[in-house]
Amino acid sequence: MTNRAKGAVYGAIAATTYGMNPLFTLPLYHVGLTPDSVLFYRYALALPILAAMIRLRGQTFRLHGREIIPLAGAGMLFSVSSLFLYISYNYMDAGIASTILFVYPILVALIMGICFHERIRALTVFCIALALSGIGLLYKGGGETLSGLGVMFVLLSSLSYAIYIVGVNRSVLKTIPTVTLTFYALLFGVSIYIVRLDFLTALQAIPSWYLWINVVALAALPTAVSLLCTTQAIHCIGSTPTAILGALEPVTAVFFGVVIFGERLTFRLGIGIALILAAVTLIVAGGEVSSFLLRLRKLFPKRHRR
Repeated sequence: MTNRAKGAVYGAIAATTYGMNPLFTLPLYHVGLTPDSVLFYRYALALPILAAMIRLRGQTFRLHGREIIPLAGAGMLFSVSSLFLYISYNYMDAGIASTILFVYPILVALIMGICFHERIRALTVFCIALALSGIGLLYKGGGETLSGLGVMFVLLSSLSYAIYIVGVNRSVLKTIPTVTLTFYALLFGVSIYIVRLDFLTALQAIPSWYLWINVVALAALPTAVSLLCTTQAIHCIGSTPTAILGALEPVTAVFFGVVIFGERLTFRLGIGIALILAAVTLIVAGGEVSSFLLRLRKLFPKRHRR
């Protein structure tokens, strides 16, 4: 298998495992667990998995003093993003919530343009309009208006994650290895749930042994495995193709929502999902599309008229 083929496999695994969040979360909601309890278990159990990854890679846990405060802030943003997403599951179908969440690359482009004066291309503006059109279709999908509160929580989750991405790439944190960065982000982020759960006095117990399978799978697959495969994919094929493969995340969530949880996938919702995925794919692949068109022009130059 070529290096590029390996990268594609890693990227597909990373995206599909992250899209399994609703698959393991919703059964825990059905027995009465709150988002705070579910997320505490997810973060707490992911920490030893990530710690083992750091040791196996021969990396260090050591941090410089100037990295601690930015890392704490990044961890809080990461945690708040998870919290808003999990709360949204109580107001709307998980597959639709996961699809709306995937507009975060567009928000990253806007933040970079507004805060760091990066030029916003016409393609970016077109993608924003395309994504907003898709969200509009989701909002009125299936003959029922989706919860405005649910949409707000998902967009806040997406915004928090977008700020997290920009902060990591525009601060001293960009030099920290990905697994180490995520370990400490989860370590600082879990403090939010400790406080919200009254220092764990309000933590709900897992009511049955088989639901522990969901908890462990939630910590392992959408968190640890997804992170490891994302890192490997970026190493093999680069960040842009990996991000394009990330479009499988909401598709996976919708698939499990329809097949396992009986969520409805109407024609209108399908069009809305397609518009959002098209917008995000165009914005993350814009540079490669331009390079491809440039290569085509060189291969097929215009013939001058006589």
